[in-house]
Amino acid sequence: MAATAPVAAPTSALITQAQQKTVAYLPRIDSQRAHTVSATDLEGAFQYEEKYVGKVRDVYTTADSLLLISTDRQSAFDRNLASIPFKGQVLNLTSQWWFEKSKDLVPNHILAVPHPNACIGKKCTVFPVEFVMRGYITGSTDTSLWTNYKKGVRQYCGHALPEGLKKNQQLANNLLTPTTKDAAHDELISAEEIVSSRRMSQEDWELCASYAHALFAFGQKVASARGLILVDTKYEFGKTADGQVIIVDEVHTPDSSRYWVAETYKARMAQGLEPENIDKEFLRLWFKDRCDPYKDATLPEAPAELVNELSRRYIMLYELITGLDFVFPEASVTTNDSLRAAIGAYYGRAQ
Repeated sequence: MAATAPVAAPTSALITQAQQKTVAYLPRIDSQRAHTVSATDLEGAFQYEEKYVGKVRDVYTTADSLLLISTDRQSAFDRNLASIPFKGQVLNLTSQWWFEKSKDLVPNHILAVPHPNACIGKKCTVFPVEFVMRGYITGSTDTSLWTNYKKGVRQYCGHALPEGLKKNQQLANNLLTPTTKDAAHDELISAEEIVSSRRMSQEDWELCASYAHALFAFGQKVASARGLILVDTKYEFGKTADGQVIIVDEVHTPDSSRYWVAETYKARMAQGLEPENIDKEFLRLWFKDRCDPYKDATLPEAPAELVNELSRRYIMLYELITGLDFVFPEASVTTNDSLRAAIGAYYGRAQ
């Protein structure tokens, strides 16, 4: 059965303009599908101690820093679903924009950005907790607020939830709903359990919680000015050798965050319709409709139309949020080659 890319109907002038502009990117996006960065190999480009392959990022450790490369891997349901053209660049550059804008609010790990797919970060001990902030009750994964609420859960990550909530409605207050940060599968956890299990001290938890609330409120304010709703997101924090708590990894990217179109939200809620989204949820739902993405050994291949559409949405969000044009790499330059050159040059200068 052929798949049709779920392009949302145009709404506000801002969103309409962004959609029209980025639809023109689709041929360029499609031409890159065979040249995505699904893995990295920097052996010989510079001296590193070890390499860690995460769900989306490849992390290289040096004596005094971390090299984080955002790949094009699309992760959900604790596994890789597809490779999305230009996704890594969008993730890295979007994060760098937010890190710069919020550096006076929360200290971060950024030391340098030598390549659109890569950043150099401070070494630190990352807390084994994901700080998930939610402004609305929604989601489709096992740990999502709506999935648990519709099953009857009313005590969620230490929060008492009222009866009568409807899917996608705004919560009375933003909620911090942490999960464990595990290699296999994240689990819901409360603040009390985090401290009692010694994953974090009470002092570190309280500081990170205050940072998470401040960042999320700032993100919601910026998104609102762009005609968007920042629905939920996740943060990671760590502590440097000198005891400073900093935010690491990524901030408010299309991977870590859910965005809806603000102008049509209330009308669509009143009609019982799903909000217009500009995120990866449609791809998650495509897999859930066709398989059990948590249990099936082999997953169906994501159609090209959906892969291209997700890339377009990532780029559109980058342009909407930052106000910048996405810069496509030269067609004659492969990303892996340019990564090796840029990283080699950076660490060559640093040494």
